[in-house]
Amino acid sequence: MEEKPKYGEPKKFDPDFKGPIHNRGCTDIICCIFFIVAIVGYVAVGILAWTHGDPRKVIYPTDSLGQYCGQGKLEKKPLLFYFNMMKCASPMVLLEFQCPTPQCFFFFLCVEKCPDRTLTLVTAIAKPEDWKYYKSYCREDPGNKPMTEILQKKLCPAYLISSKPFLQRCFPSLGKKGEVITVGDQDKFNDGEKIRDAKDLVAGMKNATVVMEGRQVAMKIFEDYTKSWYWILICLLIAVVLSLIFIVLLRYLAGIMVWVMILMVIAVVACGIAYSSIKYVNLKDTAGSNITLQQLGFQPDFSVYLHIRQTWLAFIIILAILEVIIIIILIFLRNRIRIAVELMKEASRAVGYVMSSLFYPIFTFFLLTIVIAYWGITAVFLSTSSEPVYKVFNETDCPHGRQTCEPENFTISAMKTDCPRSECLFAFYGGETPYHKYLIFFQFYNVFLFFWCANFVTALGQMTLAGAFASYYWAPNKPNDMPAYPLCASLGRSLRYHTGSLAFGSLILAIVQIIRVLLEYIDHKLKGAENKFAKFLLCCLKCCFWCLEKFIKFINRNAYIMVAIYGKNFCRSARDAFFLLMRNVIRVVVLDKVTDFILFLGKLLIVGLVGIFAFFFFSGQTDAFKDAAPSLHYYWVPILTVLVGSYLIAHGFFSVYAMCVDTLFLCFCEDLERNDGSAARPYHMTTELRYILMKDADSGKMILRIT
Repeated sequence: MEEKPKYGEPKKFDPDFKGPIHNRGCTDIICCIFFIVAIVGYVAVGILAWTHGDPRKVIYPTDSLGQYCGQGKLEKKPLLFYFNMMKCASPMVLLEFQCPTPQCFFFFLCVEKCPDRTLTLVTAIAKPEDWKYYKSYCREDPGNKPMTEILQKKLCPAYLISSKPFLQRCFPSLGKKGEVITVGDQDKFNDGEKIRDAKDLVAGMKNATVVMEGRQVAMKIFEDYTKSWYWILICLLIAVVLSLIFIVLLRYLAGIMVWVMILMVIAVVACGIAYSSIKYVNLKDTAGSNITLQQLGFQPDFSVYLHIRQTWLAFIIILAILEVIIIIILIFLRNRIRIAVELMKEASRAVGYVMSSLFYPIFTFFLLTIVIAYWGITAVFLSTSSEPVYKVFNETDCPHGRQTCEPENFTISAMKTDCPRSECLFAFYGGETPYHKYLIFFQFYNVFLFFWCANFVTALGQMTLAGAFASYYWAPNKPNDMPAYPLCASLGRSLRYHTGSLAFGSLILAIVQIIRVLLEYIDHKLKGAENKFAKFLLCCLKCCFWCLEKFIKFINRNAYIMVAIYGKNFCRSARDAFFLLMRNVIRVVVLDKVTDFILFLGKLLIVGLVGIFAFFFFSGQTDAFKDAAPSLHYYWVPILTVLVGSYLIAHGFFSVYAMCVDTLFLCFCEDLERNDGSAARPYHMTTELRYILMKDADSGKMILRIT
């Protein structure tokens, strides 16, 4: 009995085969139904989130009555004022509105502006002008009530401290006179009970600073975006223009442009090495430039690192290693690049016949924007779905202290009767309803569906482009035998017949990605753990799932090509694609991956060119841009945004070529198996491509062999 080939039978000659099959049926219907049900559930989760959520909870501070400062009837009072900074002055109180003990009576009040002077209730009552100003920081108009009653009922704060707004909250404006800490230019203040040193406020302010540092950096980054968004868009537009120029030039000058890209990448990296070397030498005699990065520690302002010589030394080493790696790879692949260039020329011809494919990434980007926006908005509303929780607060011992209460009927409740001086005040956001108990599940579902939908959109683009380029390759008489609108025809086939296959492939990838997210979460939680074995196991799992994700992406990509051509289900297409690649494994290694490397260099070149421009513009390193560049807290914010955005833009445009090359490569492998170049079974590949791939047409030997 004849043994079957390990990787399946080669394709047989079929005189009726002329590219993507038109007579096809729906594939992976069960997964299609499952995907539709999941989308309906996703919409339901979004509606639930939008019904219960309120982003104002994270945007605006909340006073002790549960009202948003700067909203509604408090529209003219956007700042949060603390009645007594010395009581319960801890990060949890100042930022999360939670007091550590039931006796901690800490009132929050929305005010129009922060106090700009230091006063006590005693001194303010004595002067009508000060008293009028002081009453603007009272919970209600005290009228002619005596001072003892005002303090007992907490109608007004015992004192005011000169403060400044910080993240919509009033904090004491601490300063220094020599080595003495001051508040409002005074080293002492009266808190209504006794004279205190201004330094007594430092502990509370330090605690608040620790917790708010992250928020402060986030606010500064947001402010930088508001100042630089216009210039960021211009830089990204430059990336779009450069990408289009390179794509168009590749269409007509593929051979020349490949070598130009290679040489320019080497030149850009060399310029980076030269510039870093100059900065390293110039900082030699600068004071403080010789400290190490370890001594400096983490600084949110990255510009600080640019004044350290070790930073530029690190840049030199990294860029030099990158330059050496690129040059070594090019030396070893110099012969293979010539073959890859010919495949790039063939891809350019295919793109020329399907010019609309150049603009398809815009459609993919639009769909991805919708997916990301829906996920982000839903995540925000889910995270703000909690309800305000009110608790009993009292300065003296109270059996109901910190118990949950209802402010609407608190005055007639037994709690108020037992503790006459207690109050029902806003404590934090939470909730005990079934909806709130399953919030974590909804958040997980939101993340999972985000991965699934994003992968589906990407898969749709890959299958659509594959179908269009396969129509080009298998057309006997180009372009007469091609469909009138190959891209639209391929998109229609993909959505009509293969939504299930797209959902199946993207589901597998989404499951792996969500597992990777969970592993990262577990790793974050185990940061302080001492169990070395657990850390090692987690590291191995993260590495394995990273490799698995890359492998699945590779399999999915080629499976979608086979689905686009033959219209079979996902699993059979994945098997056929894998077997076809394994039967041509040498060509996969030395040809298909070489073109991927060349396209990567193209992306690197565009990112490098736009990144260099963004660095000199936003950093103000050159006089030409000093007047035009916006004043920023962190100029690395727009630079990193431009770098990431430029790469995504370049990847979007070059992905058309990458998909074209992958499709043509699979078609080329099948062409070799189906046909023999005779008059009865002619090759569909061009003469130029066949000439460079074949060493001897008679013997059929390939020059492609492992070096």
